[in-house]
Amino acid sequence: MHLDARGLPLSTASAKAAAAYDHLIAGYLTQRADTPARLTAVLEADPDFALAHCMKGYFAMLAFKQAVVPVAVQEARTAQSLAADATPREHSHIAALTAWAEGELDRTLALWESILRTHPHDVVAFRLAHFVNFWLGRPQDMVASVERLMPAWSEDIPGFATILACHSFSHEEAGNYLAAEPSGRRSIELDPGDLWAAHAVAHVLEMQGRRSEGIQWLTTLAPNWEGSHNLQHHLWWHCALIKLEHGDHAAVLELYDTRFRNLAAPLTVASPDVYIDVQNAASMLFRLQRLGVDVGDRWEELADKAEARIGDCLSAFTLPHWLMALTATGRTAAAERMIEAMRAFAKGRGTVPPIVRDYVLPIAEAQLAHATGRHAEAVALMRPVIGGMYRLGGSHTQQDVLEQLFVDAALKAGSTADIRLALERVAGRRAIPPERYIGWREAASRAAAEAF
Repeated sequence: MHLDARGLPLSTASAKAAAAYDHLIAGYLTQRADTPARLTAVLEADPDFALAHCMKGYFAMLAFKQAVVPVAVQEARTAQSLAADATPREHSHIAALTAWAEGELDRTLALWESILRTHPHDVVAFRLAHFVNFWLGRPQDMVASVERLMPAWSEDIPGFATILACHSFSHEEAGNYLAAEPSGRRSIELDPGDLWAAHAVAHVLEMQGRRSEGIQWLTTLAPNWEGSHNLQHHLWWHCALIKLEHGDHAAVLELYDTRFRNLAAPLTVASPDVYIDVQNAASMLFRLQRLGVDVGDRWEELADKAEARIGDCLSAFTLPHWLMALTATGRTAAAERMIEAMRAFAKGRGTVPPIVRDYVLPIAEAQLAHATGRHAEAVALMRPVIGGMYRLGGSHTQQDVLEQLFVDAALKAGSTADIRLALERVAGRRAIPPERYIGWREAASRAAAEAF
């Protein structure tokens, strides 16, 4: 048995496998594109290493793709069959993977947090819990998790930059910008290539309206993103959002085509329908079209991929983005099939089906109504659920596209009360007023005019 980089026992007799495992976890924490190859190296060094098989299952689940869930199920079984000499911590990881593959995310989170109570240096359990809590819209749980861990960590423990990055993003999403920014910046000082820390500080700057700082922050760090995975696309999406606020539509489209939806880029070719890439692309096209910008045929490839993913509901927040592509291209029949598939999924067991039932479905029906000119109906469908949309996951900045869907329908329906409702929601979240955001100026102007 060997110890990992943070002193935790690993149930492998192979020193080579243990070293490869450390290399794997370093790649996972720093968002390296070669992480799958690093995993292969671990399994080649010790094919019977139970925790390595568990990591393979975890990576399958991280894709938020129904087609690869069977891989996770099989890896959980394989890990269990090899776990005779595994540590209790490793057994808990296998149980967490099993629960995740079964859709029981609350049970999964409870298992990771139980690991962390005994082993606060288990950075895998921590980082996965951070990820799942984020995509369940639970920023306070993200904050609680990282705050419990912080006293046990220091800068001399490998992976501390990741802890700081998660501390930063957790507090940003909870609205604690003064706590968020310093830890994000310190993480970057320790590791300039940490995309999650770059992302966290970018969010702080966006929420505070510090746009020129945001562009400088991201473009200065961009050379450090070489060799990283698709999260770099999301950071370029953040750059494009700032360009959008500056009214530079040509620059936004250039970033779309060359940075965050470049269909010829190796990362995109390798994984053309990654959930975060789809969210980036669809939400930006939606924003541009609201402003009257001609986006050409860019919706078409997204709509093709959306049709291929009908019935895949693992990522609640991605579903409205798939529907944006289908409705934007006039594929009403496909949109209706996707909604029916959501209805079927919503009857299932687990953590996500109730979220799809209670929030995604009304939003989806509103999208279809909005796309076909039934704006008052769209407003009526969204109004009861708008306060719970955060449960779909995603950041405040990402959720803004759904807020804009609601206010766009309210504007077209002529519902002043709903326009004000939408404005109050966005005003309560950001440090600067809605009229300073390009997607909200019309609504702010209309509300002001109606006040007289």
